[in-house]
Amino acid sequence: MGKFEVKVAKNGQFFFNLKAGNGEIILTSEMYKAKASCLNGIESVKKNAPDDAKYELLTAANGKLHFNLKAANHQVIGSSQMYASEASAKNGIESVKKNAPDADVVEVE
Repeated sequence: MGKFEVKVAKNGQFFFNLKAGNGEIILTSEMYKAKASCLNGIESVKKNAPDDAKYELLTAANGKLHFNLKAANHQVIGSSQMYASEASAKNGIESVKKNAPDADVVEVE
């Protein structure tokens, strides 16, 4: 089962990573000034993850693919790592859809 890891960046802001059951990071958030906002972001990911329409598949300048998960207001709530192929990126989306809704939230030092 996946988990959300809440962390504090060097600049004091909060962010989270969604990790798959194998420990691989499958989604990373933006930076949040407040921990409460970061936790709200996690709830938004849990709510929006099952909806195919909330994913945007993109191609980076180097030709690799990545995706964003967007909230109902069209704001990006999480971004993936880079993938070499469209199939790999789509597998990443499926992993977020599978892992996010029931993932535990843990704080990491």
